[in-house]
Amino acid sequence: MGYGMTEERFAFGKNWHRFVEANLNEERIGISGSYMMNFLELTELTGKSFLDIGSGSGIHSLAAVRVGANPVMSFDYDPDSVAATKAVKETMQPAADFWMIEQGSVLDSEYMQSLGQYDLVYSWGVLHHTGDQWTAIRNASERVATSGLFYLALYSADVQIDPPPEYWLEVKQRYVAAGKWKRNWMVLWYLWRFSLCKNPFRLPALLRTMKEYQKSRGMSYLTDVRDWIGGWPMEFSHDQDVIDLFEEELGFELVKIFQGEANTEYLFRRVTSPIPEAKFR
Repeated sequence: MGYGMTEERFAFGKNWHRFVEANLNEERIGISGSYMMNFLELTELTGKSFLDIGSGSGIHSLAAVRVGANPVMSFDYDPDSVAATKAVKETMQPAADFWMIEQGSVLDSEYMQSLGQYDLVYSWGVLHHTGDQWTAIRNASERVATSGLFYLALYSADVQIDPPPEYWLEVKQRYVAAGKWKRNWMVLWYLWRFSLCKNPFRLPALLRTMKEYQKSRGMSYLTDVRDWIGGWPMEFSHDQDVIDLFEEELGFELVKIFQGEANTEYLFRRVTSPIPEAKFR
């Protein structure tokens, strides 16, 4: 596409902090937990350790706490996401002293090894934003205990046909390089072209979609739009490449896969023993 690379990053944490301040409520927490548990095909996580890689708003870590996970470790690279997660804990679950929240990078091998291993590792829509997706996946996979589960979602190149992945990579770079007004214009542009399909008569349907959007994963439509068009750095992956990596190199089996509009969700189970690590800190 010819736009070139940029070193700037999308303010993921600020986006999630706005979401928490404007949208956090018990209904969204319940929806988030139900979505996660339905995909896992479990009713509780009692006695299971839980690692949230790229905690974002913190709502999914909170959902894990609410269904019995213990201990729970949440970390994020972005300090604003860490602050958002801490705010969620302090507001909604202040007595959960087994829920730890830190700033850290999934690309930092030493930090990752210090975390120990977990029964369930969760990373939804995160690892493709690290700038080195395949290293991030490998580092994250090592935190899964023997017979443990890894639930992750990654942007799929298989569903991005028109426009293709390269188109969206350019859009994201333009967004992070733009000023406030141009970014707002780009959000409106996305809504006009892709949400309304350039048809103003679709506005009532869009408003209904925005109102009902939280019923999917407890998220906000506009928060996810900003994340989609601005989320840089960013990488796409083909579903089969991800499956091959886990099954042929990392010692996992595929339990479940679901291909959504942008993300493919995967659930893998570790079938070979990882390298022994220190116990939880």
